[in-house]
Amino acid sequence: MSSPFGRPNAMANAYRQVGVETGVEAASPHRLIAMLFDGYMEAVASARGAMRSGQIEAKGRAISRAARIVDEGLKSSLNLTDGGQLAQDLRALYEYLTMRLTQANLRNDEKLLDECQRLMEPLRDAWREIGQRAPALAS
Repeated sequence: MSSPFGRPNAMANAYRQVGVETGVEAASPHRLIAMLFDGYMEAVASARGAMRSGQIEAKGRAISRAARIVDEGLKSSLNLTDGGQLAQDLRALYEYLTMRLTQANLRNDEKLLDECQRLMEPLRDAWREIGQRAPALAS
C-alpha cells in the first residue's frame, strides 16, 4: 500500500534524530508523526515564551528544535515517490515553515511564530482525526 509518508523505520529514526526518546520504539508510524506534530507545537510555544521573556538563547534552541522536527522529522518522512501531490504539497509547506521559523528567529518576530503555529494546527488536527477514525493506525 502506497502512502505519502515514508517507511516506519525511517520515521522512527527521524524522530530519534530530533531528540525525542520516550515511546519511539513501540509507537506506530501514525503515532510517530503525531509525536512530531506535538513536539513541533511545544517547541513553537517554548520559543514564544522565551521570546517574550527576552531569553535569546532559549528562543534560538526552541526555534531550532521546531525547524529540525519539520526538516529531519516531518519532511524527511514523506514518500515523494509514491505520495503524489499530497507529499509534494506537504514538502512545500514544510520548506516554507522552515524559512519562516528562521525569519522569526532572526527578526525576533512573534507574529511569524504565530503563523507557523497556525499553518501546522490543521495538519495536526487532521492527523489526530485520522487516528480516531482508524484506531488500528494509531496503535
